[in-house]
Parts: sequence; C-alpha cells; structure tokens
Amino acid sequence: MRDLHAELGSGGGRRGRGAGAVSEDYGLFGPGSVTWRVMGEPVLIVGGLRALLIQALHPQSMWGTAQNSDLMDSGAAWSRMGRTIEFVRVRTYGTTDEVERAGRRVRKLHSKLTGLDLRTGETFPIDAPENLLWVHMGEVDSYLDVARRAGVPLTREDADRFVDEQRRSAEVVGLDPATVPASVAEMKAYYDEMRTRIWACKEARQGLRRLFNPDVPRAMLPLKLAAPGIATLTVATLPRWARRMYGLPGLPTSDLTATLTLKALHRGTRLIPESLRYSPDAKRARALERAAAESLALAS
Repeated sequence: MRDLHAELGSGGGRRGRGAGAVSEDYGLFGPGSVTWRVMGEPVLIVGGLRALLIQALHPQSMWGTAQNSDLMDSGAAWSRMGRTIEFVRVRTYGTTDEVERAGRRVRKLHSKLTGLDLRTGETFPIDAPENLLWVHMGEVDSYLDVARRAGVPLTREDADRFVDEQRRSAEVVGLDPATVPASVAEMKAYYDEMRTRIWACKEARQGLRRLFNPDVPRAMLPLKLAAPGIATLTVATLPRWARRMYGLPGLPTSDLTATLTLKALHRGTRLIPESLRYSPDAKRARALERAAAESLALAS
C-alpha cells in the first residue's frame, strides 16, 4: 500500500504547531477536513443503515457477504456490525498507524474470500475492484446525502471535497484512488452507469425485511421496538430507483417526508449538550477544529 499521505493536502496527515514542535498524527483527515465535520453527527446513523441497503443491491456484493458470514445468525450479525462500526471509527479518527493496521487486516481477510455467482455458477473474489468500489460509494453517497438533507451546513464545494477526501478511505480497503469518483458529479455518473447492472436479489430483500424486525440480543431488546420507525425512515432516504428495486413506492412525497424527518432529528440532537451528543472521537475532533480556527484567527 502506497503512502496514504502522499496526496492528502488540507485536512490530513501529520501537523506541527510551529518550528520544532512535535507533530500530531491526525490520520487520513484532521482539522479542516469536511469528513470530520460530517461524520460525528448522530444523524449519520441513518446514513450507515442506508449504505447497507444500497450496498445490498449489488448481487455479487450481497452474495459474497451472505456466503462468507453468519448473516442470518443474530449474534454473529451484531458482532460483524460492531466490527464494521469500529473500522469506520478508526478510518475516520485513527492515527496513520492505526488506519494502516486496520486496512491490512481488512485487505488480508478479503483476499482469502470468494463468492459464488448464483446466476452463472462462477466464483469471484470478494475483493474484486467493482465490488469494493460499490461498497465504498454506498457509504460515501449515504453519509453525504443524509448529512445534507438533515441540514448539516455544507456548500456544494464542501460536498465535492467530502467525496474527494473519501478516496483516502477507498485506498485503505485496496482501491486505487485514481479510479474512484472525486466529486458529486462523478459519483452521480457512476450510479447512472451502475443502475443497469444491479437489482435486489433474494438475499437483499431478506435483509430489508430483517431491518424492520431484527433479531437482537436480549440486552438490546428496546432497539427491536424502535426498529420499524428507524427502518421506515432509512428506506425513505433511499433514491427512488433503489426503493423501486426493492419493490417499494418511489414517490416524491417519501423524499420530502424523509428530508423533513432528518432535519427534525438533527435539530433535536442539537438540544443535547455536546458532552453527551458526540462520541469521544467526535468531541476531540471538534475541539481540535476550534483550536485550529482560533490559531488561524490569531495568526491573521
């Protein structure tokens, strides 16, 4: 894997605070990055679930996941989700070494796995670039779409920067950043091309149904009661074409309702004290953002 910081530019890498200062390692992003501004918001939980539903629409990606994990076992499924959440956390906030270690583990695991294409009977590598790119773009599109619709302050330039910054995340899982969309327009063109090659296979539809009625550990039983409402919102945030692939209505009214609900959720979280609203990593990132802004103001 080549140097992750070769092309980081603003918002990532190791930063010093004056001559002779010991530099601090912010990993892939850091103060000034749109990624740090977006990813800590609690409403992004909906974005993570949306990403799973988008990713499931690529049959090989869905078959590969189902065939190489105990997807139907509730205990194993929750453990897998926990590992995924931790990977996203490290990728977003971890140091360079932490990100590289996490990336090596994921790449090594994926390199050993294959899936069976149920259409052709042929096997395929789980880490085929097309599969990796589809999963990556599902995350990027979902996080950005939910953030913008919820009212997280982002200009068009910010949105393009977020997509571009996430090419660093793509490299972590083994993709060549040069082959990954670097703007909102490029991401749209990618989806326009891929829509002719994807559909909701049986396993994807089963996953959608489980979102409404998940098997949860006893300690998380309250989540089962909240699942239908969360699932309804998540599905409503999907693009209309994705909802139709799942056999659901793709109505403009659903888009409007989802956007209004996301805005209400985001405004609601703003009423919670910051010390309780954000994860420890997000709180640290926000503190660093404020310190960087204050330093810049003093310097000017």
